[in-house]
Amino acid sequence: MPRTITLFTGPFGDMPIDTLAAKAAEWGYHGVELCCWGDHLDVQRASNDDAYLAGRIDLLSRYDLAVPVLANHKVGQATCDVIDARHQSLLPEHVWGDGSPSGVVERAVQEMMTTFRVAEKIGAGVVSGFTGSNVWSYVCGYPAAKPGQIAEALKQFVWKWTPILDVARDLGLRFAYEVHPGQLAYDLYSAEAVLDVLSDREEFGFTFDPSHLLWQGVEPVEFLRRFGNRIYHVHIKDATLALNGRTGVLSGYWPSGDARRGFQFRSAGRGNIDWDAIIRTLNEIGYDGPLSIDWHDAGLDRDFGASEACQFLKRIDFDPPNRRARP
Repeated sequence: MPRTITLFTGPFGDMPIDTLAAKAAEWGYHGVELCCWGDHLDVQRASNDDAYLAGRIDLLSRYDLAVPVLANHKVGQATCDVIDARHQSLLPEHVWGDGSPSGVVERAVQEMMTTFRVAEKIGAGVVSGFTGSNVWSYVCGYPAAKPGQIAEALKQFVWKWTPILDVARDLGLRFAYEVHPGQLAYDLYSAEAVLDVLSDREEFGFTFDPSHLLWQGVEPVEFLRRFGNRIYHVHIKDATLALNGRTGVLSGYWPSGDARRGFQFRSAGRGNIDWDAIIRTLNEIGYDGPLSIDWHDAGLDRDFGASEACQFLKRIDFDPPNRRARP
């Protein structure tokens, strides 16, 4: 049976959840990857106000939308990042507080623990998100990092995320870490390093988004094959390279859609991702979780693109062969 198709609500964070739920149902989605920002889900209210949480569950149920995954990328980013003024717009006021970096990190860790408790209440089996990285500037920067600095960053990551992952373990939930530039795990080898330092904790795996790998030059299928049993969630987003002799593979200072970028995100089916190879490999590794449209395309109307992407995904998703039916 083809997989559940969900809509990652993050790109629609400016839209009230009741409006978005009606649209998602009309577009043909089976559920949502519900984000903990905008008015989509307030983690603290959901934790402390049963009526608020029941209202969210009822709203989505009215449109037959499941919630298999909660997403809290913005707060997760603050757990391991070097905190500065950029984070204030990402974080709830109670997490930002007075902006003191150590306090922000401490409150972000607590908020992620609460996120897992809310996920259990809402019936989601997975929390997706980021962790940030206090050594990301070392990846392409100068002066280069010394080995001990990377080891210390990984040690600090383990220290901060152990209590979060302990909550996930105790509740029987999983964390799907989105591999992405700006994170400790941004390609295949850095993902291996993060798994190793966590001693392969079962509750920790990855959100696979091929668009974040393609523009770095990483083969998405190789990532799936390397981490087959650790793919806990999948984002569907396309990308295209635009290397014209003046651009590079880094984002630079330019916003999405700017011609000075060397890559662009595209609506699913409108870029250079080999989706047939990805669906075949997901079948090979036995991934049966949701496929979540993470919609970004600066050249398309958002509503049109999200609707079209859902229909595209329904066309390309297919079951593996029934080997027992062979003579």
